Amino acid sequence: MPNYVTGIDVGTYHVKVVIAERPANLRETPRILGTGYAESRGLKHGYIISISEVSRSIGAAVAQASKAARVRVKKAYLGIGGVGLDEALSRGDAVVERGDSEITGRDIPRAIDASKLSLPPAAVLNRKIIHTIPLRYYVDGGRVLGRSPVGMKGMRLSVDTLFVTCLERHVNDLVEATEAAGVEVEDVVASPIAASFVALSKMQKRVGCILANIGAETLSTVVFEDTMPISVKVFPMGAADITNDIALGLRISPEEAEQLKQGAVLGAPYSKRKVEDIITRRVSDMFKLVEAHLKKIGKDELLPAGVILTGGGSSVATMSDLAKAVLRLPSKTATLADGPAAKMQLRDGSWAVAYGLTIWGFTQGDGLETHEGSGIFDIFSYFFRWFRKFLP
Repeated sequence: MPNYVTGIDVGTYHVKVVIAERPANLRETPRILGTGYAESRGLKHGYIISISEVSRSIGAAVAQASKAARVRVKKAYLGIGGVGLDEALSRGDAVVERGDSEITGRDIPRAIDASKLSLPPAAVLNRKIIHTIPLRYYVDGGRVLGRSPVGMKGMRLSVDTLFVTCLERHVNDLVEATEAAGVEVEDVVASPIAASFVALSKMQKRVGCILANIGAETLSTVVFEDTMPISVKVFPMGAADITNDIALGLRISPEEAEQLKQGAVLGAPYSKRKVEDIITRRVSDMFKLVEAHLKKIGKDELLPAGVILTGGGSSVATMSDLAKAVLRLPSKTATLADGPAAKMQLRDGSWAVAYGLTIWGFTQGDGLETHEGSGIFDIFSYFFRWFRKFLP
C-alpha cells in the first residue's frame, strides 16, 4: 500500500489535486500533505477540446500540490465526469458449474460476463466501461437476500449489473493529457462515485439518497440504496447557466452576474426579486431533469435520506430549498463536517471528488487490515468492504 495517494479532479473551471498520506495509526485522520488547483483550459461540458491546454492546467495544479506536500507526484487516480458519463443496466445468467449445484466464486464472474454480453450494442459503441457493479443476485429466479450467493444451491445464477460507461475518446484524451503532464494514471473513477466517499455518510447510503454534484457546466448525480450505487447520470446544465441567465436577463456583465448569483450587493438598482426569479427558473429546470431520471428508475420521492448537494454550484443560497421543492425530498448541502472528511484539511465541499479519489486509492491497497474500531480506520475498512463488493 502506498504511503501517499494523489487524486486529480479535472473540472470545467478548475483542476483540483489532493495528496493524502496514509496514517501510521489507522485510527487517526489521514494527513493531507498538499492541495493544488489551477484554472481549467481546453474543456467544455467536461469533455476535452484541447489536450495540450488541459495538460498544462493539470501540470500547474499538480506542481502546486507537489510543492506544498514536498513529494514528487508520479502516479495519480483520475476522476472522470462530464456529459460523456452514462450508465447501462443488464442481466446475465450462468449455469452453475458444480455437479452438486453449489454456487462458487467461479460462477459469479461468468454471470457478470454474461450480463456484459447482454448489453445492447448502442450502450457500448464508442464507449469504455469504467465500473462494473453487481447489484442483485438471483438463484433459479429467486432474489438472493444478502451480499453474495456463494454457498447456495441452484441450477442457474443470475445477476443484475450496473455498468458505468464513458465515451472512450474522452477517457483516452483525459489520460493522455494527464500523462503528458508527467503523471501516470493508476485508475479512472467516475467523479460522482468519488465524491460520494466524502460527501455521504454510511447511513445515507444505506437508506437511500441521491448525491447531486453541481459543477460549472454539468450536474452529476449518483443514487445510492442499500449502500450500493444503483444509478449514475450526468446532465448538461450547471452553475454557469445560472450566471448566463442573470447576465442576459439584467443586461450586465458575467462578472457582475456571478456576484449577484452568490448574493453580493453591488449597489446597482437590480431588483432582488427579479434575480431570485431568474435563479429559480434555471435551478428548477435543472432539478426537473433529475426528477425525470428518478421517475425513470422508479425512485422518485422514495429516497429517505433525500438529496445531498455538493460542488461549487451548491453554494447558491436557494439551491437546497429549490431541490426540496422540485424533488419533494429532504435536501441539504453537504459539508465536510458531516461526512467522513470531517477532520480533513480541505477548504470546502468542492474538493470532495479530489479527496474521494485518494480514498479510492487507499482502499484498493493490499494488506488493509479489518479490525474492529472507530475513527478513520472504520471509514477505510468500510470503503474497502464496499469496493470489494464490486469484485467478481
